[in-house]
Amino acid sequence: MTVPRIASFHLLAEPGWRAPQVITRLATDRLRLPRVPGLRFWRVLGTGRGSRTSFSVDPSRSAVFAVWDDAAAYDEFLATSALARRWRRAGECWSTRLHLLGGHGRWQGVDVLEGLAPGWPSGPVAVLTRADVRFRAWHRFRAAGFGVSDAAIAAPGLRAVVGIGEAPLGKQATFSVWDDAAALRSFAYADPAHRAVVRRTRDEGWYGEELFARFSPAGSSGTWDGRDPLA
Repeated sequence: MTVPRIASFHLLAEPGWRAPQVITRLATDRLRLPRVPGLRFWRVLGTGRGSRTSFSVDPSRSAVFAVWDDAAAYDEFLATSALARRWRRAGECWSTRLHLLGGHGRWQGVDVLEGLAPGWPSGPVAVLTRADVRFRAWHRFRAAGFGVSDAAIAAPGLRAVVGIGEAPLGKQATFSVWDDAAALRSFAYADPAHRAVVRRTRDEGWYGEELFARFSPAGSSGTWDGRDPLA
């Protein structure tokens, strides 16, 4: 019997004056994570400012998305890893494990959703979107992003959202937490700004690669902007 994998998401923040430490962590975590037992896939990510998903950079925050061989590997990391302890000593650290509800796409050619443990149809929903934006489409993508960001922040049922990315330009992503699937669907299909951008990404071929995934967040620890959005 194959043991299902799980994913996790981690958001780390420091006071603004400690931004140089965050920049250093972006580099050092990339060296330490490959040595973590049971870690199948990972990406260390920069973030945007506040809850905005349009183009911005916050040098005081970083994020990590990870896929684990199984829940036991993730639990062992949290319990024994010096890296996990270092994250928890950050000014603020929020972590959650993720079970898959559905999705499609790849991350730099890797099917990161393959074999993930299934989630539950009720309760909060976490969403990960990620795209490699083609260079020729970058200005259109950036201009359209401001309207979508404003609409998302104002959307009923949104608990938290952060813009994330592997690079300041081109490799863009978001992570968000919603009250439930109904709130997510209402934003995705009813908001005119979001629907217009989704249509343009298809019609104009903005993305070289994309990933969209919905998860059940199964427990959390720490805070995100002073609170736990899953509490």
